[in-house]
Formats: sequence, C-alpha cells, structure tokens
Amino acid sequence: MTTLALVALLGLLAGVLSGLLGVGGGILFVPTLTIGLGLTQLHAEATSLLAIIPTVVAGAVQQHRYGNIRWRSAVLIGLASIAGVEGGAQLAESLPDQTLKRLFAVLVLVVAAQILWRALKRPPSGRLPDN
Repeated sequence: MTTLALVALLGLLAGVLSGLLGVGGGILFVPTLTIGLGLTQLHAEATSLLAIIPTVVAGAVQQHRYGNIRWRSAVLIGLASIAGVEGGAQLAESLPDQTLKRLFAVLVLVVAAQILWRALKRPPSGRLPDN
C-alpha cells in the first residue's frame, strides 16, 4: 500500500471514529500520524490542524445555509484562535518531542475522563437529564 493510500485510509477511519464517538479528529489523527506514519509529535499536530480545514469549511457552509452561524462571535473566535495557534506553535517548537507527547497524552486522558463522566451521568434509559 502506498503512503498516500495509507494516509487516506487513516483519515477516513479517524473521521468515521470521530463522528461516531463525538471526539475531535485531532484526538485520533495525532496518535495515528505518530504511530502509524512515524511523524514527530510536532509534525503530527501541525498536519492534524491543517487537515481539519476542509471539514471546517464544509461544516460552516452547511451551517450557514441553516442560518446557525453567529458571525460576530465566529469572527472573534477565529481571530483569537489565530493568535492562540501562533502562540501554541511557538511554544510547541520550543519543547522537546517527548514533552509534547506527554502533554498530548494528558489531553487524551482528560478527554477520555470527560467522556466517561458524561456517560456515567446519563440516566439508564439513555435519555438526557432535564437540566
């Protein structure tokens, strides 16, 4: 299997699992890229950030058609995100790869704990609580 075919397959599988499990694609893409393709943590994180752009565009276009976008909030969040990404990239570049891997592992554990917490809080009937 060529590298491009493997990348496409990994992307498809990570996308399906992300949609099925309700987690961000990066939670699955980054480990897949480091373990499956041997990318460094920094390169895997950067690749994952770039890979979400088509998904974001497609989702935004569809949600715009539904009238669900609050443009002022979206612009503010987008501008703040650009600043955050720049700062995060600078910090990531200054850290050793092993430190980035450990920090990412902590993030994955926090997300897993949050998912578990929500699953345990849910009533046995499968209905959401009335809050």
